[in-house]
Amino acid sequence: MRIKKSVSKHSISYSVIENVRDINGKSTTKVVEALGNEEQIRAKHPGVDPEEWAREYAKQLTEEKKKKSETVMVKYNPNKSIAKGKMRSFNVGYLFLESIYHQLKLDTICKEISERRNFSYDLNKILALLIYMRVLHPTSKKGTLERADELLESHSVDNHHMYRALDILAEESDIIEKAVYKNSTEIVKRKTELLYYDCTNFYFEIEEAEGLKQYGMSKENRPNPIVQMGLFLDGSGLPLAFVINPGNQNEQPTLKPLEKRILKDFQLSKFVVCTDAGLSSHENRLYNSMSDRAFVTTQSIKKLKKHLKDWALDASGWQIVGSTQIIHGNKKKQTINLNDLDMETDTHVYYKERWMNENGLEQKLIVTFSPKHKRYQAGIREKQIERAQTKVNNPSRIEKKRANNPDRFIQSTHVTEDGEIARKTSHTLIPNRLMKKQSMMGFMGYVQTWKIPPRRL
Repeated sequence: MRIKKSVSKHSISYSVIENVRDINGKSTTKVVEALGNEEQIRAKHPGVDPEEWAREYAKQLTEEKKKKSETVMVKYNPNKSIAKGKMRSFNVGYLFLESIYHQLKLDTICKEISERRNFSYDLNKILALLIYMRVLHPTSKKGTLERADELLESHSVDNHHMYRALDILAEESDIIEKAVYKNSTEIVKRKTELLYYDCTNFYFEIEEAEGLKQYGMSKENRPNPIVQMGLFLDGSGLPLAFVINPGNQNEQPTLKPLEKRILKDFQLSKFVVCTDAGLSSHENRLYNSMSDRAFVTTQSIKKLKKHLKDWALDASGWQIVGSTQIIHGNKKKQTINLNDLDMETDTHVYYKERWMNENGLEQKLIVTFSPKHKRYQAGIREKQIERAQTKVNNPSRIEKKRANNPDRFIQSTHVTEDGEIARKTSHTLIPNRLMKKQSMMGFMGYVQTWKIPPRRL
């Protein structure tokens, strides 16, 4: 860096400049700092020569820049061992989680629970470690404490304290949920006008059922006891509330109790609940058609009444979203016949809708059809037929059971109509079932309802 001296009729000004290259690579200069004229420099630094001071100041800036850009060499001895039990590196990836943890005031919640319960261990530290390590290194509770030693901040949590804290957290889960939801509204806008609900289950590597761990329909088709979990999400996909049930419980009755708690604890009354077909029982639909609540749920076309199924599978009366035609100045939706489509290349999604009233519940039925989805299902079906044909050609594989499958204790005896034992079994594919499956390809449906149905279309 160097100084630039600008002389005018009435004063002399100084500035610090340096050589740089512009965007085209040409050499030019830029002003680093304007120092002022001689009178201003003398006023700030009495008794100095303005030009000499400016040169010394430019030299000082140059030295500071060199120090910032110089290479620092650190020497390591490859033969020197690190002392046993001494850590040189730490995990700091949890610090952003720590910020969210305190924004949700989980530390305050734990403090209130600890004062009310009057126990000695640090519930706040235990909950924080469980959350941080579940994100960074999902593992067992024992593994959580072991990996937590890698965090920047040390802890003094004991194994038995962590297991005791789990019981407290389970008992206080409703209070924690309510407080976290309230605190989250101060951080982000919660889209509670639309709620999603679904159930899943978790298996345990045990053979004997106990407590919540019961034998049921496993999502992973495992022959182990499971625990069922139902979870509500808001419109942004943020968790709202959850419930834990025994693994042998039907998932449909789990919706209403949890929803009632949301109405009470979260002060929410107007929302739309979205579920899959497994949770779309008549009781759940009827409950969510009351007050200001509504629902959107999938509906199996195969389970519709005959006149509705015939309407859904009829090739006429279909529409494309947003397609309208103007007739005599009025907009009118254009209808399409599916038989006129090129099923091999068409990529549009078609729909039709109507109202239905069943068992005192008025609902809007919307059916969609996608040629692209039909082609996808056809490809899957062909592979399934190939696997089925392979089993038919090798009958011993059809009745083969897994090692832990309880069906291995069941013996099936085939008899004729007059009671005689059938000695031979014949395996063939079912043509009617294959044709029925093919006729439903590409069709999807869902049901909507409102407290006050809109005008019929």
